[in-house]
Amino acid sequence: MSARSKARKRALDVLYASDMRGESPVEALERAIADGEGPTNAYTATLVRGVVAEQARIDELLTTYVEGWTLERMPAVDRNVLRLGLWELLYAEDVPDSVAVSEAMALVRDLSTDESPQFVNGVLGRLSRDKASLG
Repeated sequence: MSARSKARKRALDVLYASDMRGESPVEALERAIADGEGPTNAYTATLVRGVVAEQARIDELLTTYVEGWTLERMPAVDRNVLRLGLWELLYAEDVPDSVAVSEAMALVRDLSTDESPQFVNGVLGRLSRDKASLG
């Protein structure tokens, strides 16, 4: 597993745990760092902070592009993987779109339901195709 793949997994861990506890992901990340349990790869912090900073826009786009689901009803792993993947699609200029999508699919393949990879691929694929018009 590459260093960036591990960073994505750790960022998902932080986002998921924070989502379940109803706490700020940035506060959870900073607490883990202060306690010496923080991520060793700086990209983890970049992902968590990036998703939090752009979460309103990310959630707005996901709500528009997800068919038949609300964000609240969606499995928490899928919701947070989609947030990570969409942040990389829109804001990580050094990550090719195909990598952002395939890494998101790998996370849900390992951590979510059997249907999740197809679902995540479909949502992020549509967003990737429309990326130029999303602003």
